[in-house]
Amino acid sequence: MTPEPPLALLAELTHRCPLRCPYCSNPTALTGSSDELDTATWSRVFAEAAALGCLQVHLSGGEPTARRDIADLVRAASSAGLYTNLITAGVLLDAPKLAALAAAGLDHVQLSVQDAEAVGGDRIGGFAGGHAKKLVAARLIREAGLPLTLNAVVHRQNLGNLPAIIELALALGAGRLEVAHVQYYGWALANRAALLPTRAQLEAATAIVEAARAAHRGRLVIDYVVPDYHAQRPKACMGGWGRRFLAVSPAGRILPCHAAETIPGMAYPTVRETSLREAWYGSPAFARFRGTGWMPAPCQGCERAEQDWGGCRCQAFALTGDAGATDPACALSPHHTLLAEAVADAAVAEAGFTYRQ
Repeated sequence: MTPEPPLALLAELTHRCPLRCPYCSNPTALTGSSDELDTATWSRVFAEAAALGCLQVHLSGGEPTARRDIADLVRAASSAGLYTNLITAGVLLDAPKLAALAAAGLDHVQLSVQDAEAVGGDRIGGFAGGHAKKLVAARLIREAGLPLTLNAVVHRQNLGNLPAIIELALALGAGRLEVAHVQYYGWALANRAALLPTRAQLEAATAIVEAARAAHRGRLVIDYVVPDYHAQRPKACMGGWGRRFLAVSPAGRILPCHAAETIPGMAYPTVRETSLREAWYGSPAFARFRGTGWMPAPCQGCERAEQDWGGCRCQAFALTGDAGATDPACALSPHHTLLAEAVADAAVAEAGFTYRQ
């Protein structure tokens, strides 16, 4: 079956970042600046993405504004006809840079916060003064006339401040708040014991989100991404492997998702030698877990097979060593008990982090 065109491109422009978040979704082996794609190559990638059918591009990192050519990259993506979303920590933003980004055609900014207040935010982000800089950045974003989404990655060490995070989003004038529980691969997997929430924390957070949605309907949209470690069924990770999204790494690897490089033995094409179209429709790596034909029992024939698409391949590998295994988030997986064991271990673990380096 020929896959449908992708909806969006995640452009990981760089792995450079002044923050050191212990749940960072970047790989533990970071790409150096000398190996990053140049401006012209990224511009070609954006044009290819639009021609392939992508409607939007998420400009991410690392910290995308660490690139001196960020305004040129926004201009290239906008000129290609893509809706441009900047995913940023905000600590490198100032008024002139935001003015240049807005003039280049930036459509939206997604600003991350690590907590509702400076002590927790700076400790989690590993960057002194970072929280204060984020508050300034949020004001500048709104003054530049750009819509703002606040992105809060939540876990055991900041969930107690979730009501305050919601109030912060309102105070900053955000139109949307993404409350995203940590997903455990890469740096987050290394810090899992310090980050995993208890079941009680998860249930309390879910209730807080539902109450806030009702209270602030029409003023603040709240997206909520729950952790798999308390689940009975897996999520349709990225809408299914190679179905709706693709990513390009700082070094130019074309990936079905941003964490796909954590799976060994997969040969991903690069934009230096392959077009996005060739990768999407012809790469064995994209075809490997696309659809349902690859699925083992109990996924094969399951009534939910075309709803969750087997769950997360990166998580399956991280927990079982086999990317083709049933996602342990599924209660029918023979490895489902691994999640309960991890939660139990986290409940008695120390709170210290191994920071992203």
